[in-house]
Amino acid sequence: MKHFLDINKVSADDLHMIINQAKTTKQARLGQPKAALDSELPLKDKMVALIFEKPSTRTRVSFDVGVRQMGGQTMVLSGSEMQLGHGESIADTARVLSRYADMIMIRTFEEATLLELAEHSDVPVINGLTDRSHPVQIMADIQTYEEHRGPIKGKKVVWSGDGNNVCASFLHASWKFGFDVTFVGPKELDPEAVFIEEARRNSSKIEIARNLEEAVAGADLVVTDTWVSMHDASSARERRHNLLRPYQINDDVMKRANPDALFMHCLPAHREEEVTNSVMDGPQSVVFDEAENRLHAQKAVMRWCVS
Repeated sequence: MKHFLDINKVSADDLHMIINQAKTTKQARLGQPKAALDSELPLKDKMVALIFEKPSTRTRVSFDVGVRQMGGQTMVLSGSEMQLGHGESIADTARVLSRYADMIMIRTFEEATLLELAEHSDVPVINGLTDRSHPVQIMADIQTYEEHRGPIKGKKVVWSGDGNNVCASFLHASWKFGFDVTFVGPKELDPEAVFIEEARRNSSKIEIARNLEEAVAGADLVVTDTWVSMHDASSARERRHNLLRPYQINDDVMKRANPDALFMHCLPAHREEEVTNSVMDGPQSVVFDEAENRLHAQKAVMRWCVS
């Protein structure tokens, strides 16, 4: 069973193969209508269950469109409709869904929910996001970087702000793809130590910094994310804003990076908070290519799962 649960759980060879497949598929579809079917249909006659315990725009649309382009069908389920882990155990839900669907994608809160679902599922399970990681986003980010600048191996990635789930997946990817990561942000929001230690143990250069202007020197890629999560209380929002104001990405920050450095943000962005309009819409920003590549990278992931 080939689940796609986290980048650090997939071999480097397979990850590179997925990225190359995403590039090839994207290139092959140039000029086609957006709803057109791919020339190959790896999901023909297959049903994919898309489970959303968290709200979503890009994840929902990109997976739904991707399945259809590859010849499959989707059933989109919300957590409230399923009462996942409440009215029925997660293990039993996995067993039942395996009888109906050929693949499951889940976007949820607790990593434990994802892992239990995968443990008891007879069909591939894909991590569409948990509070600890967001692997499909980083696959799209790597595809985007390599489309614009070539191999990401040996490059310096600077993550500014909150050491959240997206940052964690960058750390997972660092030792699989061979790039360095500098996290710059307040100590209270450092990435989980276990992710830092794992990357260092596998020969990645991981640095923790507090000064943004110094950290971005020599950066090939600058990345940030929203300062508050969609489910944070108002008190947490104010505290996070106070902590993270020194880590806004603006023109002065980008000027300190390498001249050809790219800027990424997984979206949705709170403009003029974590990033200014001038950077979001500037020549170094590839955020909308990044958003598009969620479709292509996830199609490659799904193809890998059923291959």
